[in-house]
Amino acid sequence: MSARRLVYAISTALAVAAFVGSGLANLLRLDHVGHDMARLGYPPYFMSVLGTWKVLGAIVIAAPRLSRAKEWAYAGMIFDLTGAAASRAAIGDDVGTVVAPLAVAAIVVASWASRPAARRLPARTGVDHSAAHAEAA
Repeated sequence: MSARRLVYAISTALAVAAFVGSGLANLLRLDHVGHDMARLGYPPYFMSVLGTWKVLGAIVIAAPRLSRAKEWAYAGMIFDLTGAAASRAAIGDDVGTVVAPLAVAAIVVASWASRPAARRLPARTGVDHSAAHAEAA
């Protein structure tokens, strides 16, 4: 197995585990998660929304194909994690608590950057074919 494939396998497994675990914790409204969300200033219903998207994002990045959905899932994970870091910084949490979601974000970026070609969107050529299509019509 190449180093790139190993990085992809490990980082994707870690990202999927992190998002399934935290997503289920949100969906199950575990006490410590609810307390933490309230401390951060989020309403209780936000746990259901966040939990649903976390689990769906994890499923998408683990599944084969679905290249466009993967791009959205990875982006959503980065939005979630940077938002978590910003929320924690805004209420004055300690540095370790602010950096933790950024460390997970680095794992998500490693998964995204090392994904195989079959899990990427096709490369764009930069050629605008709209004029050719208009002439052919």
